[in-house]
Amino acid sequence: MKDSAYKKSGVDTEAGIEVVDRIKTHVKKTVRPGVMQGLGGFGALFDMKETGYDDPVLVSATDGVGTKLRLAIDTGIHDYVGIDLVAMCVNDLVVQGAEPFFFLDYFATGQLDPAHAETVIAGIAKGCEMAGCALIGGETAEMPGMYGDGDYDLAGFSVGAVERNGIVNGQSDIRDGDVLIGLASSGIHSNGFSLVRYILKQNNITDLHEKTPFDPSLSFAQALLTPTRIYVKPLLQALAIKDEDGRAAIHGMSHITGGGYPENMPRMLGDGLCAEIDVSQWNLPPVFAWLRDAGDLSFDDLTATFNCGIGMVLAVDGQSAPQIVSALQDAGEDVYTIGRVTKADDGASVRLKNADAWD
Repeated sequence: MKDSAYKKSGVDTEAGIEVVDRIKTHVKKTVRPGVMQGLGGFGALFDMKETGYDDPVLVSATDGVGTKLRLAIDTGIHDYVGIDLVAMCVNDLVVQGAEPFFFLDYFATGQLDPAHAETVIAGIAKGCEMAGCALIGGETAEMPGMYGDGDYDLAGFSVGAVERNGIVNGQSDIRDGDVLIGLASSGIHSNGFSLVRYILKQNNITDLHEKTPFDPSLSFAQALLTPTRIYVKPLLQALAIKDEDGRAAIHGMSHITGGGYPENMPRMLGDGLCAEIDVSQWNLPPVFAWLRDAGDLSFDDLTATFNCGIGMVLAVDGQSAPQIVSALQDAGEDVYTIGRVTKADDGASVRLKNADAWD
């Protein structure tokens, strides 16, 4: 058959159809109550009645994976950035007490390679499985002239819900004396990669498949592309634990993403409160210690850019803290008691103590 004019311009619609066929088996694994149809419609339908919620409030989030995507492209490792994409959205939902229901993705490239697209979208589907949400739609865009050879871009959007009386609103619920509990990160997650790439360049590290000096069992690619941890299921379980007043014992949560501790911790605190964090309560993971040393980063630079080993911080009722810790550990999380909420007597909303513990 003669090539169409559109194909001659660089857009292969047959490749797009092949991508949809390839990803159907991955998408099927994410189906959950509420999903009303498969892929291929003009819009994705979801039935809230099937979720079992009585008085749901919808919560939504959208995000990408930043310049971590550049490292995935440069190394040819595309298996995990889809998990990152989902994690960055659903972790933002769960901090408000919301269960993620569904996810939509946007994958754009200059020339569509169906096998490559399948690898990326399979990672998105895996992330959705881990979060308990359905991948119900998305967009695969082939745009010649917009991207270089092998380049692509990703964005994601997730919607969930929480019962109106179960919304986690740290700004109104967190109290002086609440205990701060940290959940371990899996690595750098998906923030600060422009600085990571700058440090690699400054240290003349061009082959990301070479072994790292901080862990000879890992290449730089493996250490840097470790996917973002998804905290949804353990946190939804822990939210069922009540304090002595019958409220959720978790009073607030902060997802430690771009901006590190100084930007993310205040987002869950009310006026006049301070998160006092003792960094000696956990060890700085080797990848962050290497970034600090190789980049000559100050403690402030490090903690204002990276999660430094803690991907999620909870403010919890003091008496319930041991029960929360135990429940999260039973769910497979590495958990640390890292500080407390105090009054912001000096106006500071975040205080990081014992910086020398990481020297």
